[in-house]
Amino acid sequence: MGIFYFFSGIVVGICFWKINDKRKYNNWKAKIEKEDIMFRLVESSKDIVYRYEVKPQMRHSYISPSADHILGDGMVKEIYRNPHVPLEIIHPEDYDIMFKKITGQIDYSKPLIQRMRCLDGTYKWFEEYATPIYEQGEVVAIHGIIRNIDEKVRLRQNLEYQLIHDALTEVHNRFYFEQKMDEFDTKVDEAIAIILCDLDELKQVNDKYGHKQGDDLIKEAGKLLNAFSSPYLTVSRIGGDEFVLLIQGMNKEEIEELYKRMSSELSGNEQSEKDMAVKMSIGYAFVPSSLGKMTALFKEADDNMYQNKMKKKKNTMPYGNRVLAK
Repeated sequence: MGIFYFFSGIVVGICFWKINDKRKYNNWKAKIEKEDIMFRLVESSKDIVYRYEVKPQMRHSYISPSADHILGDGMVKEIYRNPHVPLEIIHPEDYDIMFKKITGQIDYSKPLIQRMRCLDGTYKWFEEYATPIYEQGEVVAIHGIIRNIDEKVRLRQNLEYQLIHDALTEVHNRFYFEQKMDEFDTKVDEAIAIILCDLDELKQVNDKYGHKQGDDLIKEAGKLLNAFSSPYLTVSRIGGDEFVLLIQGMNKEEIEELYKRMSSELSGNEQSEKDMAVKMSIGYAFVPSSLGKMTALFKEADDNMYQNKMKKKKNTMPYGNRVLAK
């Protein structure tokens, strides 16, 4: 009878062992399947997923295949071969971001915006979320996700462009001009000149040939004025037929020379068979120090422009029967 209970115990024990072993096997299988799913998701991701070892030596322990698709075929192989690739392909202006990221000197809670060079030599914009791995208080590795944001950047740049540019002429707009006026009036002390320009006889053109022709005349005026643009000279359209040139860093003699050249080119005498006759009344004002003087400077330029317009009205004929090119 005792032997019966002994073998019965063995049988029951074996059954429990098999049941427990099966549970372990199922748990292990589920874990492997889950890891396999995660791996396949990472491998098929359009974003670049990576793990970068910083210590004991710099190397990529993983980089997803999407790096080839985004940065150029062969980039994955090069990244595994050369641990310094991240520092070599980063845009020079963004180098500090990359260096601080791998040395633990950056705020990892915020997205990192940076540009990287593709194998074809072009740069692309990326947004990265990086997570550091610490050992004994030191960053030993970083893993992260990098997403190409070229479309997002282009959209933002387009919106920023539209915010400060005139839709008709594509020169700067009044909003931009007023921002610069405030900047030089309250923050930046600089030698500043304003040349104010006003289209002559726009009303006559609109009345005789229609507003489409009037708009074409305004566009042509913007094109001619924009030819004077430089890093130190900006052109803005601040009204229907009114433009302003804001010039920094020139002395009074240089401004007077520019004014004479503009007066000649905007007299309407340079009209070709294909171009419209752009005639503008202009006036300028100059100050060697801009702080607190921008409002008075603009008024002086406006007064001088008005005097120029009145003088020209006495000596010029209206468009009359002259036909503008369409």
